[in-house]
Formats: sequence, C-alpha cells, structure tokens
Amino acid sequence: MDALTITSVSKKFDNRIAVDDISLSVHRGEMFALVGPDGSGKTTTIRMLCGIVKPTSGDLRILGFDVQKQKDDVKRRIGYLSQKFSLYGDLTIDENIEFFAEIHGVYNYHARRDELLEFTRLTQFRDRLAEKLSGGMKQKLALACTLIHTPDIIFLDEPTTGVDPVSRRDFWKVLSALLKTGITIVMTTPYLDEAERCTRVALMDAGKILMTDSPANLKKVMNGEVIELVCSNIRGSFSLLKKFSLVKEVQAFGDRLNIVLNSSQNDMQKIIQYLNSNSISVSDWRVVKPSLENVFISLLSDRK
Repeated sequence: MDALTITSVSKKFDNRIAVDDISLSVHRGEMFALVGPDGSGKTTTIRMLCGIVKPTSGDLRILGFDVQKQKDDVKRRIGYLSQKFSLYGDLTIDENIEFFAEIHGVYNYHARRDELLEFTRLTQFRDRLAEKLSGGMKQKLALACTLIHTPDIIFLDEPTTGVDPVSRRDFWKVLSALLKTGITIVMTTPYLDEAERCTRVALMDAGKILMTDSPANLKKVMNGEVIELVCSNIRGSFSLLKKFSLVKEVQAFGDRLNIVLNSSQNDMQKIIQYLNSNSISVSDWRVVKPSLENVFISLLSDRK
C-alpha cells in the first residue's frame, strides 16, 4: 500500500482553478517534494491531503483511508508543519511540545519529548522561551511538535523558507536522520537544490503536475545542453545573450554564466564570436550537468 494516493483531484476557489486534475502516489518511506512557483498549487495540495481544504473533485487517500470520510483515522497518522506554524512565544520548548502532545491526545509523552529534543539537538535549550529562539531553532521545535504523536507521514510546507543557510543545512540533517526511521516525508519547497535530495519530485505549475520522477531521471529530459561560461563582462554578457536567438536560457552565478543551447558543438563558436564582436572575451567554457532548476525552466519554456 502507498503512503498516499491522489486521483483526479481538482480544487477551485470561486472562478480560479488552484489545482487542476492531478494524480500521483507517494510510496512509504520516501521523501517526496512538490516543487513550483508561488501560486502553482503546492500548498493547496498539501492542505487537501491533511483534510484542511475540501477538494472540488477527486479522491485523496492516506494509508488507504479516505481523507474526507475517515478524518479521525487520517489525523492520527499524519503530522503537518504549515508555512505559518504558530509556536507559543511565552511558552518554553518543553511547554510547547507538551501543549501539542495534549492536542493529539498523547499524555504519556515525556520519554518521546526527551527523544525528540535529543534528536533535534534542543535538549540544552528546553527551558528557553520560544520567542527567544533563532529561526532555525524555531523550525526544529516546530518539527518536534509535529512528531510528538509519532505520525506515519509528515507534511512540511516550505519548512526552511526564511531560514539562514546554516540552519537550513542543520534542518536537512534532521530530516535525513528522520527518514531512516521509516517515516514518509512529503514537502513543498521553493529551493530546487533541496528538492534534489528527495527520492522523487513532482514539478508543478498553474495547478498542474508537469512531471514526476527521481531528480536523476528528471534531468535526463532536459531539452538542450547547459554550458558554464566564464567571460570578461558578466553583466554585459548576460544582457547580450538574453537577446541572442541561439540562447534558450541564461542565468548568472557569481563570476560565470550558465546558458542553455540546443548543441554546444554547433553553437558555441557563434556565441564566442558574438561576444567578441561586442568587446567581451571568453576565457573558458564547459558543458555541465543540468540542475533541476534548468529542467524546470526548460519545461516551463516549452509550455509557452
């Protein structure tokens, strides 16, 4: 049995279609990511799976239970960390976990709380008020509160948005360790580098799922080649290449550019000549493996 299944699900808000006839399944024990721009339907999908938002049509099941008809069975088996997860700032770490334990009907929670505090490395801060925690520590406390009733599946809605890079890394270490316990993790993220760590990824846009597969397999569908280009004037090169017909996409990364071409063998000499004619010299270039971001942008471009 899959951890969850979504079959022909749509959601409309007035005249706006937020989720448009999507179907997918998530296997037990995997880390699955929904990726897409703001407004693509990621959060609405998560909220429907948690029973917070009712679908306009279609079927949603968690571990075989109907999300709409068997809400109590579903609630006992899931944890949900929303984008606006509200900790109680005037309560300590210990008291916040205690509060959420009681909400879930878990009263013999002390051993579980100690285990989660050790797991998230918050034990030494357990008497600190939540309002005094850093952003990363708040997210780890929110995760501990989500896990206090030992769910089979957890839903994380952009859990590291607004968190500094070091805290993001620490949070991902916790998730990786958590995955080894056999729990299923379903998350949304705007960070495609995070999605690359997941077992499988669903790329969403305008309420539709464009493609679902492992990060490695998604990269195989990349339309074109990605070229890393080092040249004398990055800003000027970026502006010029944005307007050059052979270049399908261009992105700046510090002191170099990534461009997407149909064929480096056929097109790179023309690119170099074009830049040279505009007083820009190319010191180095190489073909690099595409990222999920390259794939996603390519898919979106193909839809236009």
